[in-house]
Amino acid sequence: MNTEASNTTDQPKSDQIQPKASTVKMPFQKYKPFEPVRLKNRTWPDQVIDEAPRWCSVDLRDGNQALVDPMTPDEKMEMYRLLVEIGFKEIEVGFPAASQPDFDFVRQIIEEGLIPDDVTIQVLCQARQELIERTCEAVTGAKQVIFHLYNSTSTLQRRVVFNMGREEVIKLATDGAELVKKHADTLKVAGTHVTLEYSPESYTATELDFAVDICAAVMEVWQPTSDDKMILNLPSTVEMATPNIYADQLEWFIRNLPGRDKAVISLHTHNDRGTGVAASELGLMAGAERIEGTLFGNGERTGNCDVINMAMNLFSQGVDPKLYLADMRRIVEVSEACTKIPIHVRTPYAGELVFTAFSGSHQDAIRKGMTVVDTGGDSQWEVPYLPIDPSDVGGSYRETVRVNSQSGKGGVAFILEHYFGVALPRELLVEFSPIVQQLTEQKEGELKPDEIWKAFVSEFIEVEGPYALIDYDLTSKDGLQTIAARITVAENQLTVTGSGSGPIDAFIAAMVETLNEPLNVVDYQEYALNEGNEAQAICILALMDDQERKHYGVGISQSTVTAAFRSIIASINRKWR
Repeated sequence: MNTEASNTTDQPKSDQIQPKASTVKMPFQKYKPFEPVRLKNRTWPDQVIDEAPRWCSVDLRDGNQALVDPMTPDEKMEMYRLLVEIGFKEIEVGFPAASQPDFDFVRQIIEEGLIPDDVTIQVLCQARQELIERTCEAVTGAKQVIFHLYNSTSTLQRRVVFNMGREEVIKLATDGAELVKKHADTLKVAGTHVTLEYSPESYTATELDFAVDICAAVMEVWQPTSDDKMILNLPSTVEMATPNIYADQLEWFIRNLPGRDKAVISLHTHNDRGTGVAASELGLMAGAERIEGTLFGNGERTGNCDVINMAMNLFSQGVDPKLYLADMRRIVEVSEACTKIPIHVRTPYAGELVFTAFSGSHQDAIRKGMTVVDTGGDSQWEVPYLPIDPSDVGGSYRETVRVNSQSGKGGVAFILEHYFGVALPRELLVEFSPIVQQLTEQKEGELKPDEIWKAFVSEFIEVEGPYALIDYDLTSKDGLQTIAARITVAENQLTVTGSGSGPIDAFIAAMVETLNEPLNVVDYQEYALNEGNEAQAICILALMDDQERKHYGVGISQSTVTAAFRSIIASINRKWR
């Protein structure tokens, strides 16, 4: 035995991949699991969301304060106009006591009459006297205002940040509510209706009994009624557990809240665990009625609930989302321009690639599904791999299939059919697909539709070879058609003649005499590529040679006869090639 050789074999090569997880552990011990809610007979798992919630956009406040470069006044106005256009009826327009630009923006939309009658503006404020007074000054003159009052209630923040006990934190909230109520009475005289929204910030990290106690105390101060409710916003300020636990927290809260019929339960989820939308959806199932969020989930840290994602989820289930999202490209453009944050290509419903299939099997399924849709056999949308019709959000089904090295003949067929109106027979498609595959591998990337078409033209239409059709004369007598065609053979021109029962028979006869070998047409199809004065015909034809091999050729012309003749020439050239 060669010991030296054996040792060399046992030693890992320098370029071998070495897994670290088997030898080095992440410091998972420093974190503790979130305690689940001991909720008996929970009902939310059996609920179905069959109507849209009240939506409130917080793009101009939560979204704006999370930006590296906050929006300029013009950008804020552009975003505000978009939110109104989309259909938000409640819009948090800023934190007017926190900065002069926010204050000025609120005053501008009020003084310039830019708030539609059915839109309510919302303003955020901490439970501090001077901030409440400044906020009330900002909203003077508005018809409908939601005054969003908040203070943090979690055990961690009470201990670490505020050094307060439960009663002190409750007093902070109720004192704030008293101040807002006092100023709201003054605003009411001037024609402004004020709805109080109270958020026990960090609700997910607050003891459930304490969350109920502090919200009930604020309600006692505000004195809402079943006809004039206040809003209790229960935020997942930091997402700390799985969405089902958030739903349990909400169902427990709603079961135990005094005067439940006098409060609208609102949610404001964040996305620290990546499940902000799921948490909001399960929260609705648990009894919430209102959702705060932002376009595409922009917000602090990992962001907020993506309202567009959630609304489109409802839409895909046949529920009216109560937001108009048909021009998704414009929504993306405005959002990107105002926030300077690009929308990821995989963002649900809005990203560049969300309806795109590169996989060959997926492309084939989409192609067949679209064929069923185009026949109008069923009014319901059911296409494999496409949960919604891309055209519903301003897209095109043509964009669903793109071709790279992972694609197959289904993708090639889809591109030719839906971009160029060309439907290939299966044998021709099988012949062309490897050519496209080779091109994608050479390019090491995606082939655009025009590149696929160029390859098709080169391979089957404008085929290099010895023969070319210059022109022809066709006459008919006694049911027989006779052709005299001028063609080039290599560098020479000659006239060929022939007769047959139709133009194709006559031209084949002429070419057989010139070639001195049989030509048998074994596959033929012809159809219009488009309509109107510019309509063209396409002829796809296959000739069988004496060794029983098929040679496809394609011709395109405004004349069906010329298209057929060109397809024959292309087929012969491909045979010789």
